[in-house]
Amino acid sequence: MPTVAPLDLEGHVVATHFLGEVPLFASAAGTIHRLDGGEKVTEAHEGLLTCIRDPYSATLLTGGEDGKVLRIAHEGSVTQLAEAPRKWINVVAGGPQGAVAYAHGRTSFVRLSDGTTREFSEERTVEGVAFAPKGLRIAVARYNGVTLHWVGTNGAPVDLDWKGAHTGVTFSPDGRFLVTTMQENALHGWKLDGKPGDARHMRMTGYPAKVKSLSWSVKGKWLASSGAPAAIVWPFSAKDGPMGKAPLELGTRANIMVTQVAFHPAEEVLAIGFVDGMILGVRIADGKEALLRRPGKGAITGLSWSATGKLLAFSSEAGDCGVIDISA
Repeated sequence: MPTVAPLDLEGHVVATHFLGEVPLFASAAGTIHRLDGGEKVTEAHEGLLTCIRDPYSATLLTGGEDGKVLRIAHEGSVTQLAEAPRKWINVVAGGPQGAVAYAHGRTSFVRLSDGTTREFSEERTVEGVAFAPKGLRIAVARYNGVTLHWVGTNGAPVDLDWKGAHTGVTFSPDGRFLVTTMQENALHGWKLDGKPGDARHMRMTGYPAKVKSLSWSVKGKWLASSGAPAAIVWPFSAKDGPMGKAPLELGTRANIMVTQVAFHPAEEVLAIGFVDGMILGVRIADGKEALLRRPGKGAITGLSWSATGKLLAFSSEAGDCGVIDISA
């Protein structure tokens, strides 16, 4: 079994991310803990709600109960990008050219690298935002669907409608597909590479719980999801993605729910975290499983691979976190 270096923190830890080979852990209390020649602490928010890794830079993006949007570098330095007094910021996204999106209420905002900000209003509350992999474009998840906005131009928005509450959104790495998590126990998807206005629907249903974690494989052939007592992994390599195809079910454990999934940065290997704190590694090719961590004190809330894929960091709602050395 791989070696585990534990890190015990106070209370709920919202997420963990690697910046290069340095793991960082974001607590709900608002502190960022990094393991870089010992544990170092950055005071970030008065109540942290969300923490993501910016895919375009070696930084974290965070939002909090204090209405602030922050960029945090690997050495712990903090840059305030925006502040909305008396608002809770629980939606942030990183985009190309230093762009950052965030939202509160019915409005999403995109802050460009020069500090200018564009606003996009919706008829219902914004629940999720994602940048397209090509071009400066955002997808905004809301009640009854998704709206696509071009950030740099005044082009008309595109509405992708599907009844129900859409709580999160992600583009496939090649930009051909858009997938949302829903308030009901389902995913919904659209195929985007047809003619404008010709987006085809994909329904991915049958989950016993809400899907709260998604992860694309390195080349976008697979989309892994939580929300079941196995990782549900949908195939996206065909022209029409998962339409008409059954998903893989990996790491099945009777009645013990998957809470987090994270694909390896170079190989088709999936890390799966469970509600009881256990972590499995599973190879897509043959379903072979490796126990990476035995059950702990609380549900896994975050999984993150280092840039080399040799280390896997994990966070939990009980604060029992750590780093697993896969190569050991």
